[in-house]
Amino acid sequence: MEGPGVQNINPRSILSRMKPYTPGKPIWEVQREFGLTSVTKLASNENPLGPSPLALEAIQAYISEIHRYPDAETVNLREAIAEKRGFSPDQVLVTNGGDELITLLSETYLEPGDEVIVPSPTFSEYEFGANLLGARIVNVPLGENFRYEVETILEAVTARTKMLYICSPNNPTGTYITKTDLHRLVKSLPSHVLVIFDGAYSHFVTADDYCDGLALVREGYPVVVLQTFSKIYGLAGIRVGYGIADAGILQKIRQVKEPFNVNTLAQVGAAAAIQDDQHLEATRANNTKVKEELYAGLSALAFPFTPSMSNFVLVDLGAEAKTIYDILMRRGVIVRYGGGWNLPNHVRISIGTSEENAVLIQALKEIVAVKA
Repeated sequence: MEGPGVQNINPRSILSRMKPYTPGKPIWEVQREFGLTSVTKLASNENPLGPSPLALEAIQAYISEIHRYPDAETVNLREAIAEKRGFSPDQVLVTNGGDELITLLSETYLEPGDEVIVPSPTFSEYEFGANLLGARIVNVPLGENFRYEVETILEAVTARTKMLYICSPNNPTGTYITKTDLHRLVKSLPSHVLVIFDGAYSHFVTADDYCDGLALVREGYPVVVLQTFSKIYGLAGIRVGYGIADAGILQKIRQVKEPFNVNTLAQVGAAAAIQDDQHLEATRANNTKVKEELYAGLSALAFPFTPSMSNFVLVDLGAEAKTIYDILMRRGVIVRYGGGWNLPNHVRISIGTSEENAVLIQALKEIVAVKA
């Protein structure tokens, strides 16, 4: 029951037009909702091999120090990232997951009425930050087979364009912009446009013509490359992301950043994980192997899919996609329904282990058999 006068406390008008981010359902929630003991989660693009062992070791060794405040400047972690990526520490900004960096970019650079170009479909958080600051979202549809179309993006640029988001590989499609197209795009943009290149899934790419955006930062273009420890490093639960960009761009962002935004255990865990090449390569190998198994299983069931350079696959289940998604959920197999991306005939399936993939394919076979 609301207290007296509570209904008269009005939030900002923009909130009536904003939808909060809806993450994939956690395992515990599905277990409780459907009375299940075993759940296979293939919805949130998490690392099926678990966290980096080096990160676990570092976190366990530092637990007794959590009565101290974190390093507000994340010095050790920034130095570790800078050394690994070939930049100076002042070109690295560490954030509470990649999501915080997206919000900070909006808070730093957007004014009401500015325009933000967002290819579609893509990660919804880009629009969230822009909407919060009163900027105008300019959606540019991806082309055939969800490919980036450079000319279409350039045609959307105006004098009010402040930011352009490029997610490559793109979530949820798994497609990417080629090195040639990315460089042509960035070099064709007016100098007042800041490009945010979201490379959260870049470690999974095997294509020879891919670019992770870092070369453009080195060449001095106004590009912020977003990276995360949530995916290939398996640290989604402790929230660590980072941006690499010109030091001047990042210094402006530091003016709006909270001082203790990344907790101590996240900092030490990430600093260890970025050195864990063995875990990274094992994750890549598993991803390549299981993705091919998933392709084969989907092909046998005649379900079309978009070939992916990431750790997930966008699958076309047809008009009954939502029904199939719901049945899978009740059976304890969590995938991501595409309705939120305006892809009502699709689901996004994360690459798990071979065993998890077998559970998914078997469930789909049984669903198809019942409907036949």
